[in-house]
Amino acid sequence: VLGGRNYLGCYFLGATIFSIGIFRDHLYNEALRVQPTHPLLLRDEAKYAGALLFGLGNLFVLSSMWALGVTGTYLGDYFGILMDHIVTSFPFNVMANPMYWGSSMSFAGVALWFGKPAGLVLTVLVIVVYYVALKFEEPFTNNIYARAAAAAEKQKRASSAIAPSATSTATADVPAARTRSKASI
Repeated sequence: VLGGRNYLGCYFLGATIFSIGIFRDHLYNEALRVQPTHPLLLRDEAKYAGALLFGLGNLFVLSSMWALGVTGTYLGDYFGILMDHIVTSFPFNVMANPMYWGSSMSFAGVALWFGKPAGLVLTVLVIVVYYVALKFEEPFTNNIYARAAAAAEKQKRASSAIAPSATSTATADVPAARTRSKASI
């Protein structure tokens, strides 16, 4: 359909994911609006915890997007657009998959801010969905980068066989092994 235009495909997928995310957030807020509150969740401590979770969650999501760029954020590697290096800066040096966990923190923060137990239940559902998604995404992404590294190594060996005296910088050109999961939780 896109005639091999991988950047166009990635940007289209990115716009789709972003739009669906806004709709998801709208549905979440609408669901919470009609749900009852719980007295324990209406205490100041819950509100402060909610604000902290929401703030930290958004920090992780937005800083991940900044570190990865558009194509790194919106699955460019699935379109053959690979990162040049492993992203090890914040927030990837703090936790694995900071976009997923930051988003989950934001959902929990909103639930606590408004004192809605149903929001906490929905947050657990979001975490389960992200966990399942990662069980597919991480191996797939790792395979993409492993294949790219193998191809680069093969090219390096072929270049060495042709010009044995030339110094190779192929190691520096190997794409990142993983871009969305860099550190342990």
